Amino acid sequence: MSNHLFDAIRAAARDNAPFIRMNGGHIWAYDDALDLSSRIASAIDTLGIRPGDRVAVQVEKSAEALILYLACLRSGAVYLPLNTAYTLAELDYFIGDAEPRLVIVPSAARESVERIAKPHGAIVETLNADGTGSLLDLAGDEQADFVDASRTADDLAAILYTSGTTGRSKGAMLTHGNLLSNAVTLCDCWHVTADDRLIHALPFFHTHGLFVATNVTLLAGASMFLLPKFDPDGVMSLMPQATLLMGVPTFYVRLLQSPRFDRQAVANMRLFISGSAPLLAETHIEFKNRTGHAILERYGMTETNMNTSNPYDGERIAGTVGLPLPGVTVRITDPATGAELAPEETGMIEIKGPNVFKGYWRMPEKTAAEFTADGFFISGDLGKIDEDGYLHIVGRSKDLVISGGYNIYPKEVEGEIDQLEGVSESAVIGVPHPDFGEGVTAIVVCKPDTALDEKAILGALQDRLARYKQPKRIIFAEDLPRNTMGKVQKNVLRQQYADLYITT
Repeated sequence: MSNHLFDAIRAAARDNAPFIRMNGGHIWAYDDALDLSSRIASAIDTLGIRPGDRVAVQVEKSAEALILYLACLRSGAVYLPLNTAYTLAELDYFIGDAEPRLVIVPSAARESVERIAKPHGAIVETLNADGTGSLLDLAGDEQADFVDASRTADDLAAILYTSGTTGRSKGAMLTHGNLLSNAVTLCDCWHVTADDRLIHALPFFHTHGLFVATNVTLLAGASMFLLPKFDPDGVMSLMPQATLLMGVPTFYVRLLQSPRFDRQAVANMRLFISGSAPLLAETHIEFKNRTGHAILERYGMTETNMNTSNPYDGERIAGTVGLPLPGVTVRITDPATGAELAPEETGMIEIKGPNVFKGYWRMPEKTAAEFTADGFFISGDLGKIDEDGYLHIVGRSKDLVISGGYNIYPKEVEGEIDQLEGVSESAVIGVPHPDFGEGVTAIVVCKPDTALDEKAILGALQDRLARYKQPKRIIFAEDLPRNTMGKVQKNVLRQQYADLYITT
């Protein structure tokens, strides 16, 4: 039987060649990973998970966690990665919405997650960062002879929850064809080969770390140095052995803070790629001056994988996200009329191609609203295409905040702040931040005769929101700017506090 994406991964695997290189020196060869993925797939099957069933995964980064992703592809299950920072309240929503048959968490979280999962009919198993857990115990009893489930290009491979400006997260349905086509295209455009050694310091629950960094490595038969998280010293120590780094702008800002980061430090590196948040032109220029390398910036979304990329051969222009990838069409339209705009005119970015997702999980009306009659996905981002064909992102039509590569709902953060005693109302915005792209910032109006301070509000939010959603700063104001219809003018607030995190 044919398994669309995994068949391609298996074909690229190089038997005893290195695949995952761990910090302590242990190396997982490709055949080791294939063997364990077969056993885990068998264990999943034994638990009663069938093709199309969702498997929710909220675990720490490890080689076994990556191999679990391969096992889900082999079994035909729909992989549902969840941010490790999500609280139990947030996890309850995702489990209730996606209705996974299996939820995998660290052993320490099993009891509390079972209280959430069991009412939804989900089984809970465990996987820990050190490679232990009940799932691997089950896999140890299985043979490495799993018969891969039949999956076509149109079958779901994963659901990734994305953010919007109102309501709860939406599940973006990504098919085997979406993921395979994008990974093959990126391998070609970025000249990734079996000789490449990627420094992988991104999380696995995000498009960038999983479907860009990991799938590209797999489809090239390359290898990766697997780091649990980004650490500038750790990354620099690997550069003499590595060739490739994919990161968010924060990575490059922090590397530049080290006086040891220079041309000699990157002498063996071939390519630096940035995405998930805007890269400041100043960072791009400083990086090139310091290292001789021009960071390659690209543009993608949870719903579409990667859409554009600055060229491998050719000018990488600071402040742009490059040219449409082969097979991908990007156009700029008038948000009011939908008419296509000329070069240099700013409007809505719309995307069409094999990379574009199938739709939002159990949201047919929302899906229909986000696509045009001729099949283009309406991104919600505003941009322009210059005379040379390079895409410039100039803003967003929505109030979504992107901080450190993560999407944050302002409404969700505001809802938690507004519940606090003494708070009258709040407005959450993103403003430029040198480390995170945008800093989550809350403007708070207190009730009369109320004494609240920044520390009190930040402390109250610690157990209510995942850390990356928590504001970097709380600003107190007497009132919020509004238009004639009474709507808060967040654009005014963004302008007012644009320099909040800028130091001179």
